Amino acid sequence: MFDVLVIGGGVIGGAVLRELTKYNLKAVLVEKDEDVCMGQSKANSGISHAGYDAKPGSLKAKFNVLGNKMMPAYTKELGVKFKNNGSLVVAYSDEEIKTLNELKQRGEQNGVSELSVIGREELKKLEPNISDSAVGALFAKTGGIVCPYELTIAEIGNAMDNGAELYLEFDVSNVLKKDGYYTVIASDGREIDAKVVINAAGINSGKIAKMVGDNSFEVGGRKGEYVLLDRESGDFCSHTIFKTPTEKGKGILVTNTVDGNILLGPTAEVVEDGETYTSALGLAFVTKTANEMCKNVPLYNTITSFAGVRAFCDRHDFIIEESSVAKGFINLAGIESPGLTSAPAIGKYVVEEIVSKLLPLEENKNFNGVRTPDYFFKNLTAEQKNEIIKKDKRYGKIVCRCEEITEGEIVRAIHENPKATTVDAVKRRVRAGMGRCQGGFCQPHVAEIISRELGIKMEDVLKSSKNSKLLVGKTK
Repeated sequence: MFDVLVIGGGVIGGAVLRELTKYNLKAVLVEKDEDVCMGQSKANSGISHAGYDAKPGSLKAKFNVLGNKMMPAYTKELGVKFKNNGSLVVAYSDEEIKTLNELKQRGEQNGVSELSVIGREELKKLEPNISDSAVGALFAKTGGIVCPYELTIAEIGNAMDNGAELYLEFDVSNVLKKDGYYTVIASDGREIDAKVVINAAGINSGKIAKMVGDNSFEVGGRKGEYVLLDRESGDFCSHTIFKTPTEKGKGILVTNTVDGNILLGPTAEVVEDGETYTSALGLAFVTKTANEMCKNVPLYNTITSFAGVRAFCDRHDFIIEESSVAKGFINLAGIESPGLTSAPAIGKYVVEEIVSKLLPLEENKNFNGVRTPDYFFKNLTAEQKNEIIKKDKRYGKIVCRCEEITEGEIVRAIHENPKATTVDAVKRRVRAGMGRCQGGFCQPHVAEIISRELGIKMEDVLKSSKNSKLLVGKTK
């Protein structure tokens, strides 16, 4: 019997799980895929939003501003890269300047500091490659960038290091209300009992809620497509650049990433099936819009494109509450943008304000919230590198040349919490395969290391999930 069971291994579920381990609670997280961070948390813009966009008084506004303030310390503790690069909402007409002033007023009402509307000249100084048609911008100095999958993996890994458990490939098929607890059942027949269940299942959160008779909201999905440019073009911009938002949302952005790439996107297409494929039409829209926002976007340095699906709900705000029809069942649903920014604050609130009313909270005096970064070697001095190589020769072998990732870092990722057991899982943890060649050289070597470390055949090594085998058999 667990005290708390969290459904969903994304950034919200991870934040809650980590917060639970600050107390003497027996906690577990279940995830339907072969690794954590396989849903909307792995494929978003990685923006720590300042908080000027959300409607005053909404949960989005409240948790956005709180989360943005927490993010620098939160990421530092977890060993995750964060950069306070600031964001610019650019106006391309005098009419849009009026919208910027409204956004500034809204942001100040939400409690956002350091907001200013700047003119064309100052904007050009900040971003020389901005389009000549730009007339001004809202400058939000507290905006930042973070790696979404690094953050999610670090949250869950740190929670596991502090005693939480993780069940992968646990696709929830039913939740049964018992006398004082719940039985959560997977499609393969496995069952877990827990006194409290937290539904952080992203696009599937509406379906999970219905299992306990909660039909109070509906959840849909919007597909967003992105284009990623090589680090060679990393100095193209230094801030996160948005167009002035419309009723349809924030639209396409142009931003640098914490790893020095340039990211363009996303689109916003409502989808029924949750598919995360890219399309020629969607990617063309991204590149066309980016070229309207900035001059001479270096699209020749494109190294990959990808898509993700973001959940949204019919309440048009975050749902963070105990279900009205099922005591001890907590819904965290419809957490679209700015959900990533809000995650630290949501995790803290859920445990301190909701779980605390259902279970006694006793401080875990052994909790250690500090986590060593998943990859680190290339940033060390020559002396530090040599000291590590003396202890472990695997750190002296570069496997991924683009990102300068060593065999030692890959082995560490395979064995630390949460364990990387696929090629893409290694990629998300240490960036092997994230560079210009996108794994063209290092992928076979990563697969060999996984095979060796896990004691499995090369033919059984997966790229990402079921039916994604790299090899079908030996030719000799």
